[in-house]
Amino acid sequence: MSQFSCEIVEHLGVISRSENGWTKELNFVSFGGLPKYDLREWSPDHKRMSKGIRLSREELDTLGEYISNVK
Repeated sequence: MSQFSCEIVEHLGVISRSENGWTKELNFVSFGGLPKYDLREWSPDHKRMSKGIRLSREELDTLGEYISNVK
């Protein structure tokens, strides 16, 4: 079985916190390659994670433009 590798290169912020202690976070994460912006929930000890989305800088900028136009 191959070893899964994940490294939070930079913690950018917590978006929300659930009652069970999990946090929805935006981080700069490497999954064994070039780091990307990553949005997902993490357990309090950061040993488990939910499914999430990974974005390049260009995708993050585009998402930011869309969010800034939400009324």
